[in-house]
Amino acid sequence: MRVGPLLALPPIALGIAAAAWLIAGAPGPAKTDGAAPALSVRIETVTPQAIRPAASVWGNLRAADTWVAVAEVQGEVIWRHPDLEQGRIISAETEVLRIDPSDYELSLRQAEADLAALQAEGRQIGIEAANTGRILELEQKRLALSEADLRRTEKLVLQGSVPQTRADESERATLLARRTVSELENSLALVPSRELRLDAQIARTQAAIDRARRSLERTKLITPFNLRVTQIPVELFQPVTPGQVVIRGDGLNAVEVVAHLPIDEFRRLIPRLPEGHSMQDTLRTGLADAIGVIVSPIADPGQTWSGQVSRIEGALDPRARTVAVVVTITDPYQGADPPYRLPLVPNMQVRLVLTGASLSDVITVPEAALHGGIVLVADAENRLELRQVTPGFAQDGRVVIFDGLIAGDRVVIDTIAPAIPGLALAPVEVTR
Repeated sequence: MRVGPLLALPPIALGIAAAAWLIAGAPGPAKTDGAAPALSVRIETVTPQAIRPAASVWGNLRAADTWVAVAEVQGEVIWRHPDLEQGRIISAETEVLRIDPSDYELSLRQAEADLAALQAEGRQIGIEAANTGRILELEQKRLALSEADLRRTEKLVLQGSVPQTRADESERATLLARRTVSELENSLALVPSRELRLDAQIARTQAAIDRARRSLERTKLITPFNLRVTQIPVELFQPVTPGQVVIRGDGLNAVEVVAHLPIDEFRRLIPRLPEGHSMQDTLRTGLADAIGVIVSPIADPGQTWSGQVSRIEGALDPRARTVAVVVTITDPYQGADPPYRLPLVPNMQVRLVLTGASLSDVITVPEAALHGGIVLVADAENRLELRQVTPGFAQDGRVVIFDGLIAGDRVVIDTIAPAIPGLALAPVEVTR
């Protein structure tokens, strides 16, 4: 029996041939687009705006004006105001304490009596000088007569008409008259020196009167301004000595707080200084009014007061290296209605929000959009771009960008991992 050629092939060869025929006749694989789908992200378009730099700090209030009453005279406390108690409010120009004035009243009366005696002596010197002048005129006339009589007597003695004894008597009378005139002239010459000495004694006595009056005035302690009494170290009928503190009080017209700001934050708050102006010049000329201050108690943040930067302390804080900015709040009792609205009193802890001069055309981005010094940007073709920027300060969840972004740039505010340049994006605009 004869076998065909195909049947003569081995089974394995037949399987390979069948597989090759099937593969050759099968359709090719489906072709697809190799581009990856675009990533949906949120973007924010850069728009320059004006902002006011702000800083928030905490501090303790203190009185802007403090009265420390010190006894300037010695004596016993004989009277004190009924409201002179710790915590009480006392109006300005109110007498609050009196020291026994008896010793100083006696000194004043004694000095006034001495002055009256000296003034009487002055009047007496004037009268004596006038009397002496009149007597001198008379004695000068008598001296002239005596000298004339002496000359006549000497001529008669030479003629032998009168004895020598008569001439001696005339000469004796003339010498006596000259002596009297000389004494009177000396008395008048001493009047100016007596008056000068008396004037000096009067001046010294007047000084004693002024000193006694001043001491007498110092026996009364009067409040210089509206204040709240904080301390009374003396009691009624207690003796006090000069230099002893008798009353302490805090003024009610203003309080102040020291805000310790880092140097960089303080630099942002102040306006650009004119050429040749120092910070103290700026405060004096009012340019620091550009810094706004809002004060609120920590215990009641809903209550606010306006403050003003009044001065800067002379040195940096030695530990924190911060600028000590003194903020003054006037009329701290305005609208006070405890317990609903508390007044600002010393030692109250407050929060201060300082806002600086307005900055125009500033570019900011959300803090989440800044990755180190890199910002993710969607370019014109919606491709991811990694942009190097120069960040500034952060405020209210945003960061000021000094360089690297311009108006119209689209900043990606979502986090992309991994962030591959050229990655296709499907941007979705969000508003602030």
